[in-house]
Amino acid sequence: MNMIKVETKLFLRDSATVIFGVLFPTGLLLGLGAIPALREPSPETGGLRPIDIWAPTALVFGMVMIAVQHVPAVVATYRERGILRRLSTTPADPRKVLLAQMMVAFASVVVSAALMISLAWAVLEIAPPERHLKFVVAFLVGYAALLGLGMISAAVVRTSSAANQTGTVLFVALMFFGGAFLPRVLMPDTLREVGEFIPPGLQALTAAWSAEAGEITGTAGGQPFWLQIAIMTVIAAIASGIAAKLFRWE
Repeated sequence: MNMIKVETKLFLRDSATVIFGVLFPTGLLLGLGAIPALREPSPETGGLRPIDIWAPTALVFGMVMIAVQHVPAVVATYRERGILRRLSTTPADPRKVLLAQMMVAFASVVVSAALMISLAWAVLEIAPPERHLKFVVAFLVGYAALLGLGMISAAVVRTSSAANQTGTVLFVALMFFGGAFLPRVLMPDTLREVGEFIPPGLQALTAAWSAEAGEITGTAGGQPFWLQIAIMTVIAAIASGIAAKLFRWE
């Protein structure tokens, strides 16, 4: 419990992570929602508003930022400064530090998602996720897959600078397939199909949030929801196993 309190205080002191990992997804969605054209239903999107379809993409901004940039950077900083090595010689097991770090990071992602979904509903009238159970499953499994990838980086990089560089590359790649730079509805079917199996599994999140939006952003025929979840689960398990195998305390 003490470790969690300490990590929470350190997290809240990191203003950049709080802003971009927790608050930015909501701010981004509200900012885009201020554009009238994005609030108008379009025949090309089955009568849905572009902002309705893009909302899940805004959600994963925080998930990706925390999992592949923040967590690896913190772990690498602890290793670089010798904190993990020193803790390994004391009763304070360094594994508890890592666990506390991951728990605080997950809590921040949940807060980010809750804030975004609530304000999107209140301000932009974007309906909350329709399929509650599927959405929770997609969210948890998708984040686990992201964190697994992030922990591979955290396991091998020696400095916080290297962690930030690796995290940035991962962030750009993951968000590209998530439709942050080019809306998924405009992507070629091949890119969209690949994106359905790239963490955090945005297509599964979108389909769980809105069945109509899921049909629009999915590939022709669509991939079964539970197949996408199974793939994310496998990625999470394999990535976590690799990270555990490669992890070094110093």
